[in-house]
Amino acid sequence: MHTFYTPDIAVKTELPEEEAAHCLRVLRLTMGDEVVLTDGNGFFYKAVIDSIAGKRCQVKIVESIFQEPLWKGHLHVAMAPTKNIDRTEWFAEKATEIGFDELTFLNCRFSERKVIKTERIEKIVVSAVKQSLKARKPKVNEMIDFDKFVRQDFKGQKFIAHCYEGEKLLLKDALDVRMDAVVLIGPEGDFSREEVALAESCGFRPISLGKSRLRTETAALVAVHLMNLAHVTES
Repeated sequence: MHTFYTPDIAVKTELPEEEAAHCLRVLRLTMGDEVVLTDGNGFFYKAVIDSIAGKRCQVKIVESIFQEPLWKGHLHVAMAPTKNIDRTEWFAEKATEIGFDELTFLNCRFSERKVIKTERIEKIVVSAVKQSLKARKPKVNEMIDFDKFVRQDFKGQKFIAHCYEGEKLLLKDALDVRMDAVVLIGPEGDFSREEVALAESCGFRPISLGKSRLRTETAALVAVHLMNLAHVTES
């Protein structure tokens, strides 16, 4: 059964324009066909196509289904986007399939990409939500300067992954699954020493993602996986 992303379905029983176009013109669905909707906020809806008028598609809700969170707390990854945007898009897709709550892009001293089009990332995330049958869509934030980001107040645990020497726990061992968590992932040239010092002064703990030297997008995905693994192990 086909799945559509409908963030306003609780108040408007009509598919969004882009979803309606895919439903009617690409999939050729018609009145009476059954579909699955996700609002991105924790609910699936079983529905049927109720009426079609031009490019507009109305649906009738048959059943609402709440999806229990697959992990405790709020999992947030803040990363410097890669020079090759395909790698950042790959991360957004795969991390959504695994499961996390929020993505922020960081403008760091050694960042090779200073601008990112979050509209494109949003579309990739929505597609991955539907493909992986998630009832919750990760929030995608605009790029923010590193200094400004780390000075914000965050609930829960704060971590920074960097390649400099020093004592570091593995993320999965440092993580308390009862708490929210935010993990910082640097650019290809890593965070500057000044950025690491600032983050640590703001309460971010240095962590390791393993013994291998990882690309930015791989490190970010490993962080998402390790946070999920900690939750699976705990349950």
